[in-house]
Amino acid sequence: QVQLVESGGGLVQAGGSLRLSCAASGSTSSINVIGWYRQGPGNERTLVASINNGGSTNYADSVKGRFTISRDNAKNTVYLQMNSLKPEDTAVYYCRALGRRLYWGQGTQVTVTS
Repeated sequence: QVQLVESGGGLVQAGGSLRLSCAASGSTSSINVIGWYRQGPGNERTLVASINNGGSTNYADSVKGRFTISRDNAKNTVYLQMNSLKPEDTAVYYCRALGRRLYWGQGTQVTVTS
């Protein structure tokens, strides 16, 4: 089993920055990929960014150049640095880990005001 705990969400003005953290515990050695997803009001949950064990990253087109995903293996934590935030980035952000099965965190709210 893997447990994921997100933190770092909040309220920020457009143009501001936030850093989200996803702390993993449990059978973390089984994780192959960790990603950040988001779900805005009335929208489906979609991929924001992901990083695999080799350090390769993948980003949604809408966040390229503004968001950066990184990982600290010693802390079993994945970060999402979000810069130049826009109101359309408002959503609940979820951490997802893929290992022997799929794991989700509980989500953290990000609200960007204009």
